Amino acid sequence: MTAQKDLATRDRILRAAARLLTEANGEPVSTRAVCAAAGVGAPTLYHHFGDKQGLFDAVAAHGFEEYLASKRAQGTTGDPVEDLRRGWDLHVEYGVTHPAFYTLMYGTARTPAAAKEAHDLLLGLVEAVARAGRLRVPVETAARVLHSAGTGVTLTLIANPAGEEADRETSVRTREAVLAAVTVPPDASPLTDAVALRAAALRGALAAAPPPDLTGPEAALLGEWLDRLAAQPVSSAG
Repeated sequence: MTAQKDLATRDRILRAAARLLTEANGEPVSTRAVCAAAGVGAPTLYHHFGDKQGLFDAVAAHGFEEYLASKRAQGTTGDPVEDLRRGWDLHVEYGVTHPAFYTLMYGTARTPAAAKEAHDLLLGLVEAVARAGRLRVPVETAARVLHSAGTGVTLTLIANPAGEEADRETSVRTREAVLAAVTVPPDASPLTDAVALRAAALRGALAAAPPPDLTGPEAALLGEWLDRLAAQPVSSAG
């Protein structure tokens, strides 16, 4: 089998598994069904993916690539908090329209390597908020909160579909509560909050452009100090 045919066969198996998972509506999909749909024998499937888990890991990675394509194509509005808001909506929309892929991507402890790029994109959005002086918690904290809440909402909507309007209300209410918890309005920078806000902003700037004159340990120590300062409670506007 030539390398080109080998790749074509792998792709055919992968796409067959993805289609069957989508059509199964949460029901188990067997490797026998995948082989039949792809027109291959079990040895061929195992040659390409090792075992059933390897196949579904590859399907999850395929789902991440589709998701990342939409994330990469998303432009900026000029408002980093609005960009976070749009990123949340895109994440939830992908999940509810691709439930089989999303459950494989985020519903298990096994996470494909492509998930790192998704996390890096989220960090980039949060760092932009920090550089604008709009982040009330450290970058990593904000990213974890946003990821956890967004994933939880999406998996909940997948498991308990309640109609488009109810889905939208659940997502919007959660989104706005989370954004209020990790960001501040553009006009809310009282003097008592200046240290925490500026520490978060500097942390985001240094993450984007590490200072060349600092050693690794020095940069790590500076990052720890800035995170501690940024973690100070910031008051809400009004």
